[in-house]
Amino acid sequence: MSDNKPISVCGLLITPIKGLRVLPREELVLERGGVRENRRFYLVDERGRMVNGKNIGELSALRSEYRDADRTLTLTLPDGECISGPVQLGREIDARFFRTTAHAPVVLGPWSDAISDYVGRALRLVEAEPGRKGVDRGSRGTVSLVSRGSLDRLAAVAGNGGHIDPRRFRMLVEIDGIDPHGEDAWVGHRVRIGEALVGFNGHVGRCLVTSRDPDSGIIDLPTLDLLREYRGDEPTTEPLPFGIYGEVIEPGTIRIGDPVSAESS
Repeated sequence: MSDNKPISVCGLLITPIKGLRVLPREELVLERGGVRENRRFYLVDERGRMVNGKNIGELSALRSEYRDADRTLTLTLPDGECISGPVQLGREIDARFFRTTAHAPVVLGPWSDAISDYVGRALRLVEAEPGRKGVDRGSRGTVSLVSRGSLDRLAAVAGNGGHIDPRRFRMLVEIDGIDPHGEDAWVGHRVRIGEALVGFNGHVGRCLVTSRDPDSGIIDLPTLDLLREYRGDEPTTEPLPFGIYGEVIEPGTIRIGDPVSAESS
């Protein structure tokens, strides 16, 4: 812990459509499968392969909102135009999601065409399989977490005036009050976050998307080179680690300001 400051939640970020801009929230409900509205949908290309901000940086300029109660999805374009309506599903397709193949129904309606027109590439919007959502590590990785101390440490290495936008890392939870990369020690342990209990399973290895500006998607920071410089030899579960991932053990609501504490082994 840093300066005896209590550890607490200082940021929450989600995006209903994987790859689009992450948006802040004051509170979230963690269920067994993660946050119901988070990464509920994702995009696939002509070959049925999942695409995200690593492949198409322009996706960061698009925002999405999803209301599960009435299954309403809203897409906001950079010019302010909103495309909103109820989610209706078409036929299932085989979608390649990293190394696995998922059975994902195509989302009918105007969203696929609007996103395709904006990025200049034919894409289809699909809904993730129940219980999986569009998270990179499946049910074992529905919660991701990073500390402000880690962000500050990376900023110091970068020498960019002491600030790294946490949206670059697209993490569900940001915490304050812990030393830089102190969260690494929580892998293999259970951590109480607000009302919820999370079991952390590994370290998040980073990719090119963290090098992109979180609003424009333009590559403007050599994040991977910086991580390789000072984190490349860390004994972690994935290379170039920054933050940790885990699964929900006990569901509950988490809010900005909620206390965070590791359970005794």
